[in-house]
Amino acid sequence: MQKDRYTFEDLINIMKFLRSSEGCPWDREQNHVSLKKYLIEETYEVLEAIDLKDKDKLCEELGDLLFQVVFHSRIAEEQNDFSMNDIITGICKKMVDRHTHVFGSERADTASDVTVNWEKIKKKEKGMKRHTDVLKAVPANLPALMRSYKIQQKAAQVGFDWDDVEDAFAKVLEEVDELKDVYKGRDVARINDELGDVLFSIVNLSRFTKVEPELALTSTIDKFIRRFDFIEREAEKAEKTLQNMSLGEMDELWNKAKTENLSKKSK
Repeated sequence: MQKDRYTFEDLINIMKFLRSSEGCPWDREQNHVSLKKYLIEETYEVLEAIDLKDKDKLCEELGDLLFQVVFHSRIAEEQNDFSMNDIITGICKKMVDRHTHVFGSERADTASDVTVNWEKIKKKEKGMKRHTDVLKAVPANLPALMRSYKIQQKAAQVGFDWDDVEDAFAKVLEEVDELKDVYKGRDVARINDELGDVLFSIVNLSRFTKVEPELALTSTIDKFIRRFDFIEREAEKAEKTLQNMSLGEMDELWNKAKTENLSKKSK
């Protein structure tokens, strides 16, 4: 029977029942590895709700994400690894330990001060003796643009960085020139290497301009879809198909799409 309001304890109990012999066969079959894709999907759905500024959707998607956390904690508890209380205790201790400017005697007057202090405490906690250890600690399964951005940020903490944005931009042009030198050849390994250098240098430029590359690229992808949709709709009005249009015709519509005010909802 449904209730009007539920508590966190209710969610824990529902998950426990779903995993029981009287519960759901699908839920019982899951493990940490099989759930990985769902954790990623739910995280991105939360991000989409934030971008849409849809508070109801955000509430729903945060619930789905929380369910994934509870799911993993239940599996771990069944294996006698850790419990939800262990998760909560661990994160509470971490927040207190890393906010020494709030709960301790350290001082941090700006957000930048907080970040420096946080990294210093984290490095000590993890027993990192070399700064390379800090770079290696950035999760390898992050999206490559996001991982690049984080690694460059951490390298900059010890002064391994350009002096200004002009230097970063010059590096992009340098890497593009190097790519031009190899892209017509058959050495796929070199092309791969040089293209990677171009992307890495662009991420560095985005860092200097304080733009998150992952978000910038996502926005551009959405923009591309909106403009492509415009081309196809215009073609349909002219009783044409994209397959039967020339590139020149499509390019003309693309340029027209760039001048139109295409809302995000037209995707």
